[in-house]
Amino acid sequence: MKTCVIVPVYNHEQAIPEVVAKLKEQGLFCLLVNDGSSDACSKVLDAIAEQEAGWLALINRPENGGKGAAVLDGFNEAIRLGFTHAIQIDADGQHDVNDIPEFLAASRRKPDAMILGQPVFDDSVPKGRLYGRQFTNLWIAINTLSSAIADGMCGFRLYPLAAVAQLIGTTRIGRRMDFDIDIIVRLFWQGTDVVNLPTRVRYPYDGVSHFQLWRDNAMISTIHARLCLGMLMRFPRLLIRHWR
Repeated sequence: MKTCVIVPVYNHEQAIPEVVAKLKEQGLFCLLVNDGSSDACSKVLDAIAEQEAGWLALINRPENGGKGAAVLDGFNEAIRLGFTHAIQIDADGQHDVNDIPEFLAASRRKPDAMILGQPVFDDSVPKGRLYGRQFTNLWIAINTLSSAIADGMCGFRLYPLAAVAQLIGTTRIGRRMDFDIDIIVRLFWQGTDVVNLPTRVRYPYDGVSHFQLWRDNAMISTIHARLCLGMLMRFPRLLIRHWR
């Protein structure tokens, strides 16, 4: 196994230095993907990339394309560099970097599985987001005919890149807030096993959230509808897998 970390970044100049400092302690190569951030954030990222060049590289996207677009660029670069696995983690500091060894250990036990963060929230979680998450997880269970995926929206996860390469070589994945849901359902359909790992999550300490209530909820509803149609096409195979 050769594992890297991918961090999509969009205007988190306040939080990203601390996130990078914590990641450095984990001893893994890191790809920061600048998703068309502001000049202020881009300058912070350029300085980090120069200072941490021994273990970190910066990918600059010319314009904002969404979280999914940024992570997909990270996947392609990780695959090009010969990594077998990639950890995805958010740039806003909400994820507990100290849980990375647990993700790595779980992946060593099941190297072909995706290791998905199962959030353990503190009081900072907005109630509306929490209830929306429960709705999404219900739809993921319907669209996979399975309860295997405990949480489909946590951005802290570890992917086997061979499975990712197979998927993204044939399928267009959602580029924005629909990405996290879309890719794990499609990887599950493809036959990738799931390991759920509890991890503590707190909401951004830099006060920046890019979730736009109406737009992103509409996008998430659309991806659920698309995935539901896809589930119906795969119904017999998923049903057989469910009862094995």
